Amino acid sequence: MALRKPSDARPQIAEVTPPAAIAGGELQIRGKGFAKTERPRVTIGEVGAPIVIGSDSFLIARVPEGAVAGDLIVESGKQSSESWACDIGVQIADSLHPVANPAVDAMGNVYTTFSGSRGQKVPVAVYRIDLNFQMKPFLNELMNATGLAFDPEGRLHISSRYEGYVYQVTANGSMSVYVEGMGVATGIAFDHDRNLYVGDRSGTVFKISPNRQIFVFATLEPSLAAYHLAFGPDGWLYVTGPTTSSFDAIHRISTQGEVEVFYRGLGRPQGMAFDQDGRLYVAASIGGRKGVVRITPQREAQLFLSGPGIVGLAFTPSRAMVVATTNALYRVDTGIQGRTLIG
Repeated sequence: MALRKPSDARPQIAEVTPPAAIAGGELQIRGKGFAKTERPRVTIGEVGAPIVIGSDSFLIARVPEGAVAGDLIVESGKQSSESWACDIGVQIADSLHPVANPAVDAMGNVYTTFSGSRGQKVPVAVYRIDLNFQMKPFLNELMNATGLAFDPEGRLHISSRYEGYVYQVTANGSMSVYVEGMGVATGIAFDHDRNLYVGDRSGTVFKISPNRQIFVFATLEPSLAAYHLAFGPDGWLYVTGPTTSSFDAIHRISTQGEVEVFYRGLGRPQGMAFDQDGRLYVAASIGGRKGVVRITPQREAQLFLSGPGIVGLAFTPSRAMVVATTNALYRVDTGIQGRTLIG
């Protein structure tokens, strides 16, 4: 009989998916030797991670609060696996209420909302988080701040789903009405020609020219929550809007206003962003797993980041991803360069 080498007794990790997560997200770990003698243990950056499902070759571990980007290790008895590097998000702000993507300016400052319930007047509508992760009030007098987008000149625009307005805001926080009459105004985005697109969640996408003429650009099925807009490298406008279906689609609209389905099969798709390689990232669930789904130009989809309650995301100039949940923001150092943001 051959003697088993001591190294064979160690748990061995073959794969961890998805590659990134925030607190509350679940990581699937495949390998062998996880439960040879007793129940396995998982640590992420030296913080214990609760095991949801465990067997000798497959584990699902939930990312605990306080875990940071670091090494994932599986322990069984007195044996430990080699470490596996994971991209774990660090919370940079809380006590918020985003309902769409955050927005990031050219310097890397992050803007996000405390949107509130419809008709609720909140003390601070929009916050700015600087490069030192200091969160400061940016705008106060705005009801139900919803969508955020910078125009090609770097001016912030904000929709109000309560008033149907879109506001233009200067760097020092001076606010003026840019356009009104946008219905239940939610997602907003700019194209390279400075046209503004506004999603009215009751079923219309408006196009507003630089001289502020208003056109109906396209019509879609009404959304239960909001429309979210993002321009792809192909020049099409991508739109999500959760419906009553559990098998929702991402639509895209050509420059002529023609609507087609880009991808179907997501649960509650919301905020979106593209990377420089043309891959689309969308806050959604796929196959019952919640988080951020990445879809290639060939329309192949997989979970990229695991986490609960995610409503939007944005890339920073430093190749990080900012993830917005219903009450907080996380920074995940993914090393991915986002596409130059137009909306």
